[in-house]
Amino acid sequence: MATLSCQFHLAIHRLPCKARVRPCFSCSVQPSQSNIKVVINGAAKEIGRAAVIAVTKARGMEVAGAVDSYCVGEDIGKVCDMEEPLEIPIMNDLTMVLGSISQSKETGVVVDFTQPSAVYDNVKQATAFGLRSVVYVPRITVDTISALSAFCEKASMGCLVAPTLSIGSILLQQAAISASFHYNNVEIVESRAHATDLPSPDAIQIANNLSNLGQIYNREDLSTDVLARGQVLGEDGVRVHSMVLPGLPSSTTVYFSGPGEVYTIKHDITDVQCLMPGLLLAIRKVARLKRIQFQQHLVYGLEKFL
Repeated sequence: MATLSCQFHLAIHRLPCKARVRPCFSCSVQPSQSNIKVVINGAAKEIGRAAVIAVTKARGMEVAGAVDSYCVGEDIGKVCDMEEPLEIPIMNDLTMVLGSISQSKETGVVVDFTQPSAVYDNVKQATAFGLRSVVYVPRITVDTISALSAFCEKASMGCLVAPTLSIGSILLQQAAISASFHYNNVEIVESRAHATDLPSPDAIQIANNLSNLGQIYNREDLSTDVLARGQVLGEDGVRVHSMVLPGLPSSTTVYFSGPGEVYTIKHDITDVQCLMPGLLLAIRKVARLKRIQFQQHLVYGLEKFL
């Protein structure tokens, strides 16, 4: 696609009286900037399907590949119940998809929704073909993140590892950090419709953010003998209570209390769509990521871009 650039010039010369002044137009055709090529790894998952639709509708980017071990060979547009097929079949070979995209020599980003054990190899493959990565895979170990950081530095290629893509969740965490300097008591209460690991990654992330700030919370109640009082995360006394019931929305609430007041911060997630604005932001930012911004090629946390 090309854009039409027009310029308007008003030329005035010494003319006889009553002569008309005629404007002059000049037009030139300039090539528009190409879209970011996005590969969705884990495209058949719920979040993968939502990502395909979001990227398709977004300006400045397009779905260039879909990878998954399910629905192999099916058109990703049909799998996502889109009105028209995208003519992009789901493939179970990431290397083949990356190879076809790298030949175009355009900016590419791989979005990884797979699993912790596969993340390192996936980022390594993407880097080998000159594509950057956005990783949203819960429960990635510290060792994996360290290995990814070292690899990205050596390869001089940008990568974003996002514990959450929810902008609301990030804002909650930032508000909780600000409040922690003013209150001595804090507890986290979360609810989930289904959960395999508790506390959830969101609760753990909030507790980690509140730790090591020079504050010891709940000094009058540090005992963990009573199980109903919740689990203490870290050494700073942050308690987490997890409730799991079918039908509950995914909700995280942080309660702070001080003399005569209670300060409550709450964030509810009702649909996977809440992650899409953060995902699109992550794709755009990592596509333009330069080492000088963060002194390293791997960025941990979407909040670095807000």
